[in-house]
Amino acid sequence: MEPTSDKQKQRFVTELLKDLSEDNLAIFAGAGLSAPAGFVSWPELLRPIADELELEIEKETDLVALAQYHCNANQANRGRLNQILVDDLSHDAKITDNHKVIARLPISTFWTTNYDKLIERSLVEVGKVPDVKHRVKQLSFTKRGRDAVVYKMHGDIEHPDEAVLTKDDYESYHVKMQPFINALSGDLVSKTFLFMGFSFTDPNLDYILSRVRVAYTKDQRQHYCIQKLVSALPGESAADTEYRQRKQELFIQDLLRFGIKTILVSDYSEITDLLLSLESSYRRKSIFISGAAHLYGRWDKEEAEKFIYKLAKELSAKDFRVVSGFGLGVGSSVISGVLENVYMNGSKLDSEQLILRPFPQNQVGQRPRDELWHDYRNDMISYAGIAIFLFGNKLVKDEVIESDGLIKEFEIAREKGLVLLPIGATGFASEFLYKRLIDEGYFHSDVIPDGMDSEIQVIGNESSDLEAITNSLLKIIDALK
Repeated sequence: MEPTSDKQKQRFVTELLKDLSEDNLAIFAGAGLSAPAGFVSWPELLRPIADELELEIEKETDLVALAQYHCNANQANRGRLNQILVDDLSHDAKITDNHKVIARLPISTFWTTNYDKLIERSLVEVGKVPDVKHRVKQLSFTKRGRDAVVYKMHGDIEHPDEAVLTKDDYESYHVKMQPFINALSGDLVSKTFLFMGFSFTDPNLDYILSRVRVAYTKDQRQHYCIQKLVSALPGESAADTEYRQRKQELFIQDLLRFGIKTILVSDYSEITDLLLSLESSYRRKSIFISGAAHLYGRWDKEEAEKFIYKLAKELSAKDFRVVSGFGLGVGSSVISGVLENVYMNGSKLDSEQLILRPFPQNQVGQRPRDELWHDYRNDMISYAGIAIFLFGNKLVKDEVIESDGLIKEFEIAREKGLVLLPIGATGFASEFLYKRLIDEGYFHSDVIPDGMDSEIQVIGNESSDLEAITNSLLKIIDALK
């Protein structure tokens, strides 16, 4: 077997992007997602238990049975198992890069068999409100202002005595936790799942997937999982490696019965790359327009405002979400352009078409205004993947100077990894930033698609007319999709 090709990976990202944009993407996280955070593997976690039972953990493949043997040997007392879970899984492990990316994405449904708190912690870290469900009674309550639901179908580390771990737990799951089975079955029908760090050996998930497959036969929803391609282990014979590779191949074919398509990677770092590619593609559907203008350089006010209006309207017509801070001399035209397109199509304006963040002008409270504005800019720019910079000047004590606010927004956008498109032809701070990027070789980096040299020249040429600037800018943005 070969790793999934780059072309197939791009198709995978494109398909996920569609579901992500419509809030139809869900994550199912297994132990492999948490392993890089420093948590021990299940075999290592249960090694002390195997030692007590005089068994060799390396030879054990059914770890659920191993946990049950321990309970049997201790008259159904699982106190030792509970303590092992607390000792090894309750510490505040470092949140992994993969957790950070999926938390930043607009995903509202997470399922996991993990007991740790990495998913909910990563959501909180990016300012989201998780609604965690690990007991049946919690399913009937909704946390106010929640951004995502985290279903912990096997329990939570704070309640180790309730964790699904032994054969007894699995055998009674369909009785005690039937509402979780129903909820997951419904999500598997209505959402596209991305399985991460999951081995598909869990009896509960196998039971649920089988029910969905039988009910929907050939009409199942497409799901995806990411797996690392089997490779030779240190000291392993070629025959043993080939055997494991053959088993993986058969396993991947079997997953297709459940509508689960596998993406194979050669290294775990490629999983992070795929997630970052998905995040970048999603963010590039939103464009931040930064601008400030007391003067419009070569153009009069009416010409410049018409240019900004037309640009915003065209971007909206191409299904980009426009983000604006209502900059002086620019923001009003941006709003007019988006509104014109939305209402012409008989749609209603919402945050999927336009995000406005007018800056508070008066200081209220104890926080300094500059500090408040910095946080405001950070929040506003975090929605976008592309940033356009127009003009960039303001009037201070009867003197027109470059807009320091536009330059600050440029620096924040660069820090957040947005594609930077200062329209140097509009002059002032935008011209300064355009020349700076030219000197740095930015427009010849892998950020900008090939074949855009002439368009880059047009948006920076001081003799370009507004129509040419608009057309070239739109070509660049189309190439960035």
